Amino acid sequence: MTTLTRASEAAAPDTRRWLALVVLLTGTLLPPLDFFIVNVALPAMRTGLQASSDVSQLVISVYAAAYAVTLILGGRLGDLYGRKRVFAGGMVGFGIASAWCGLAPSPGMLVVGRLLQGISAAIMAPQSLASIHAIFPASEKNRALSLYGATFGLASVGGQLLGGVLVSASPWGLGWRSVFLINLPIIVFAVPAALVLLRESRAERSGRLDVPGALLLAAGLLALVVPLIEGREHHWPWWCLALLILSTPLLWAFWRYEKAQELAGGTPLVLPSLLAVSGLRRSLASTFFFYSLAAFFLVFAVYEQAGLGHDALAAGLAILPLGIGFFLGPLCGPRIARRMGSRTAAAGMILEVLGLAMVAALACAGAPSWLALPLFLIGAGQGIALPALVRLNVDHVETRWAGLASGLVTATLQISAAVSVAMIGGLFISIAPDGASARDVRLGFAVASLAVGAALALAAGLSWKRQET
Repeated sequence: MTTLTRASEAAAPDTRRWLALVVLLTGTLLPPLDFFIVNVALPAMRTGLQASSDVSQLVISVYAAAYAVTLILGGRLGDLYGRKRVFAGGMVGFGIASAWCGLAPSPGMLVVGRLLQGISAAIMAPQSLASIHAIFPASEKNRALSLYGATFGLASVGGQLLGGVLVSASPWGLGWRSVFLINLPIIVFAVPAALVLLRESRAERSGRLDVPGALLLAAGLLALVVPLIEGREHHWPWWCLALLILSTPLLWAFWRYEKAQELAGGTPLVLPSLLAVSGLRRSLASTFFFYSLAAFFLVFAVYEQAGLGHDALAAGLAILPLGIGFFLGPLCGPRIARRMGSRTAAAGMILEVLGLAMVAALACAGAPSWLALPLFLIGAGQGIALPALVRLNVDHVETRWAGLASGLVTATLQISAAVSVAMIGGLFISIAPDGASARDVRLGFAVASLAVGAALALAAGLSWKRQET
């Protein structure tokens, strides 16, 4: 914990904070749930809208890119204009975008709806983490953040299963549209509850939104994220490489502009002085390597179907031990945190590395029936590490900058996912391209699992050093 003064923590805790947490976790659940649930429903969408494979890929990538690019802006909006207000507004926007997607008459309209969903999700999601940081006293943060981490596990499991159930059952004849419209009753209850239960919090010194900074950052992140999402699918065309090269000067220009804004006494989108805290830089670097596990989900699905010959339903069920571990791991987090302190995140990641090494060994040995145990270890380690790593990041900043820190953390996770899928997914495909033998698929899966394990080992090393207080 930093020695910075936190006036809000010194005040009496909000008596409705645990009821408010339920509402906040709804905003945490919906964005990842809509990512996983759409993955399962894509074949039905393509058939129903007579869409090409390129359009169906856009349904995923547009949402992911818009979400990643807007997260820092979303966190900053909460700091400036009030997290309760921005959270409720983002949730209303997410509901409108979900209705747009569910009623879309054409592939193009569905892609536009997904763009709006990604933007509104990025406005809503950072307010959950920032509000937890603002309303819970230090003694209760580990428990609250553990529930925050468990929510991601619930999204990963629930998204896969709920998507399959909704598409198969087709309630009221809605088919794939139900995966979007299911959000509406949740939001109808959650928005009024948020207005009643959440306590307003914001930065002490208000200011204007840094529009030029937001535009520069969006341009730089789009130039970085879009090629990483689309490049592998399109075999790395020239425009992907050109955008990647362009991202460096754009992000450099953004950084220079933000430094000038802070020196002039303005209100920059990102405070350069905040990133001067060495502990925050280390924990953000650890966060970047931590979410390399995103690539594991991709290669595991291919391994199950092309390497083991399982159908899509069996492949979805095979990942359940990881999801169960991801759900249960955070519930054990507070007890582990009492023993390990700031090294809890590293301990969880070490557990993941062990599980990934076991998965690679079993894949090479041709013993898939034993995968449940290491998958559970991977999920439990992820569930233990995520809330602990989040706290390592947000504890380095004052409560008034909690929205900015939350946006930075979530954006780092999203960019990490895009980078890891591009690089580790590319490594897997180079070993096991389309039409590869089952043996090559198993080998590619083992190598990719070890690559994910190496990234997590690096993340554990970065977070192992005791954080500055």
